[in-house]
Amino acid sequence: MSKLACLGGKPIRTARWPDWPVWDEREIKALESVVRSGGWGRLYENSRVAEFEQKFAGYQDAKFGVAVTSGTAALTVGLKAVGVDIGDEVIVPGYTFIATATAAVQNNAVPVFVDVDLGTLNIDPDAIEAAITPRTRAIVPVHWAGRAADMDRILAIAARHKLAVVEDACHGWGASWKGRKLGAIGDLGAVSFQASKHMSAGEGGIILTNDEDLAAKCFSYHHIGRIAGRPFYEHHLIGWNFRMTEFQAAVLLVQLERIEDQAQRREENAVFLSRQLAGLDGISLLRREPYMTRIAWHSFRFLYDERAFGGVPRDAFVAALKAEGIPAGHGYSHPLYKNPVFAEQRFGRLVEHIRFPDYAGMALPNCERLCRESVTIGQTCLLGMRDDMQDIADAIRKVKAHAHELAGKPAEALP
Repeated sequence: MSKLACLGGKPIRTARWPDWPVWDEREIKALESVVRSGGWGRLYENSRVAEFEQKFAGYQDAKFGVAVTSGTAALTVGLKAVGVDIGDEVIVPGYTFIATATAAVQNNAVPVFVDVDLGTLNIDPDAIEAAITPRTRAIVPVHWAGRAADMDRILAIAARHKLAVVEDACHGWGASWKGRKLGAIGDLGAVSFQASKHMSAGEGGIILTNDEDLAAKCFSYHHIGRIAGRPFYEHHLIGWNFRMTEFQAAVLLVQLERIEDQAQRREENAVFLSRQLAGLDGISLLRREPYMTRIAWHSFRFLYDERAFGGVPRDAFVAALKAEGIPAGHGYSHPLYKNPVFAEQRFGRLVEHIRFPDYAGMALPNCERLCRESVTIGQTCLLGMRDDMQDIADAIRKVKAHAHELAGKPAEALP
């Protein structure tokens, strides 16, 4: 019988991985307190949302925070606040979550996709420079998996061309660039508290900035155009209702108490796992640049070279790891610009008035390669123990040692 679990052998691991989300009686008591208070929407006296904005912004080295309904809302409001408008171009990486780009379209602007650096998965500054036109208004660097983008070069490019920088720090709580936490290094930044994120209230987000004027604009845009201190039925801007609820803030205030201990656990485990996999033929670990003074490890990523595994396709390798008890994945199956909304320009009447690139004809080589070679281990696994990390490394070595048994077997044929 084959030694590979996917072919009937004994798996490396049968134990459970850490549960997610992490919670205890503190979240229950916090929610009960909101229920009993009767103040379920954002309050303007004794507000849990306001308390969370202040505490989380402080944790992320930002002066101001505006809590919203999602990371998507944070990006949309943030681009509006820095002045992105009809027909403007916004430079974004081609390998990212869809909201990084649709936030531009929601502001009647044009996402311009550029390639990423294979060694970091972050936006390539050279590609940014090459994509700038007179219509360019903003750059949105994504701090992929909590790994800081090259902000030295990005900020220099932005200053030279007078562009705004809106950080997509949706993976970025606790991560830092040159000792500064992510999110308020550029003009402003967006963070997400969606279910898979390191802090979660099911949904939610926050905008971070050190600019008081931008913070005021973001507050107004997320609050249906109202201005703090003015009458409730006085609206000054066309905005959205993107307000965070007191329920979400109550949960997030408790989650914030755990974030530092969890961040240290992920860092220790990721460093150990990296050492275990270093030098293994066919596995390329991401670079840790000197400016990445702390990585948040929203996921542990590496590139897989099927040639070193006897020609076994990446998806079959991932299926084999899953059978060994390792919850591996492959990330995005295609670059963002190949999603139907972009490839077919499903933008409604906007397309009649704005010139969009030929997204269907795009082929950014590194983005395309990532979709074929990237392998991911989720952040919840990194909350395990040292032995759990050893299981991951042992499973990868086991699949490599017996890769010949997978020859010719498509991933969909494996259990």
